[in-house]
Amino acid sequence: MGLKLMCVVAHPDDECYAFGGALALAADRGVETYVVCLTDGQAATNRGDASSADALGKMRRDEFSASCKVLGVSHHELLDYQDGQLEFVNFSLAAGRLVERIRRYKPDVVITFGGDGGPNTHPDHMMVSMLTTAAFHWAGQAKRYRDAGALFKTKRLYYVTANFHLPDRPPAVPMPWTVNLDIRAVRERKIEAFRQHVSQAPLLEKTKEIFERYGAEEFYTLVAAAEPQAARLTTNLFDGLE
Repeated sequence: MGLKLMCVVAHPDDECYAFGGALALAADRGVETYVVCLTDGQAATNRGDASSADALGKMRRDEFSASCKVLGVSHHELLDYQDGQLEFVNFSLAAGRLVERIRRYKPDVVITFGGDGGPNTHPDHMMVSMLTTAAFHWAGQAKRYRDAGALFKTKRLYYVTANFHLPDRPPAVPMPWTVNLDIRAVRERKIEAFRQHVSQAPLLEKTKEIFERYGAEEFYTLVAAAEPQAARLTTNLFDGLE
């Protein structure tokens, strides 16, 4: 059976902006990929030509699907949580929904945001980090969510991190990375995936210089692993799992 990668994000466009290189590289090497997005992004500052929050949500759902297609994502799913309100969700219930998906999909590797919330320090990103971390551990524990499917222990959990700060945001406190991922081979595809988010075109233009300066790499931190091990720098999320 081939390798599987699961990515958990908060908003449509997170999948490409933060994780696009890892997802495209994985797809190119035959890894089955699954992206779970918790909200449809109705609270976005950039709203395209949407006349209402519902219209924007529908637009962003379609954009998310188109972006995943460009990245070669095998399966994608968008849940029903409210954009900008993840800090107020029932933590146990929300984590349980992710536990069920981990047990059903059985990923070898899970990637998500770190506790800093990414370079834009978004609270939704922080909550996705916490929910996914809990689900990663609880999916393999017999006392947790006994009705959510058979136990499954994912081999690795990574947080995305960064080697830069956004100039117009309070500086994030990112984790030191353990994976330096060269994404030059899929760099243009990552940008093309972002272009599918037409409603977010101003954001793409605003961050164009950052993509040009820092877009050749993505950085990840190994935060949990099935086997006790020392931290070491690698260039591959699946190193030793092939």
